[in-house]
Amino acid sequence: MRGLTATVLMAYGADRESAATAQLVVSELVGNAQRACGDHVPLVVEVYVTAFGIAVTVHDPAPELLPRRSEVAVDSDTAESGRGLTLLDLLAPGWCIEFSMVGKQIRCHIGSAE
Repeated sequence: MRGLTATVLMAYGADRESAATAQLVVSELVGNAQRACGDHVPLVVEVYVTAFGIAVTVHDPAPELLPRRSEVAVDSDTAESGRGLTLLDLLAPGWCIEFSMVGKQIRCHIGSAE
């Protein structure tokens, strides 16, 4: 998924740095959805180059399973998870959850590095 994300985005004009950032965001969102929904639940991933950067959307069929932050401090040596949403906040501030007819979608925007 990560390789395909970068390849497609760069083919449509994204710069290497923005494509690499999108790879991290897609990886985090797909990983969260897979951990929450299970290995065999269909997910839809959309990545687009826009006039303002890159749009990323990950759809899953479980609107009741919302992302949540770890109870353990993110910078704790004992934290096994919970860093991803902080990473998402840094790389794609303003990300949001929207509910849809098939479940929910996490939507975010990555500004252009240029």
